[in-house]
Amino acid sequence: MATKIQRCSWCGDDELYCTYHDEEWGVPLSNEQKLFEFLALESAQAGLSWITILRKRENYRKAFKQFEIATVARFTKASVERLMLDPGIVRNRAKIEATINNAQRFLEVQAEYGRFALYLWDFVDGSPQQPARRAMKDIPATTSLSDKIANDLKKRGFKFLGSTTVYAFMQATGMVNDHIVTCHRHPVCVELGKRFTV
Repeated sequence: MATKIQRCSWCGDDELYCTYHDEEWGVPLSNEQKLFEFLALESAQAGLSWITILRKRENYRKAFKQFEIATVARFTKASVERLMLDPGIVRNRAKIEATINNAQRFLEVQAEYGRFALYLWDFVDGSPQQPARRAMKDIPATTSLSDKIANDLKKRGFKFLGSTTVYAFMQATGMVNDHIVTCHRHPVCVELGKRFTV
């Protein structure tokens, strides 16, 4: 009988969730377009479950032009009205407008730092945090660092990116390795963190 793979319990047995957990969550990320995609999806998730957004992810990619940052930054009021009629995404006007706004702010950070990734990873000195959580109950919803990043993003005009959303973004993009130590992905993400360069 095959040994069951040990995973973080939050992904349960859902195939889509398990694939996301096994292939993406916690992997250090520096690709600009992917970082923007996660910023957009995490802000869309606010108040909802992540699996809800994950199931709509392909629809989001179509609706937001594969999250091509400059393209989304040029979306107009007409674009917002079009998206409000799209059943494949969360039709929340404030969240849709926030994604467009955040694309514009993302470009401003790129102009200042050269790359958004350089700005972002500077908060952790370019290396993923490795807290070695022993149980799900040890994983916080926010940290002093997510507070700091959220506050800085807010000052820069980003929207729908409070501390809880930012911490989820940090987990997703590997800024913090929050796989519990018994999860099969924990040591993998530790090694990826050692080799990561922005």
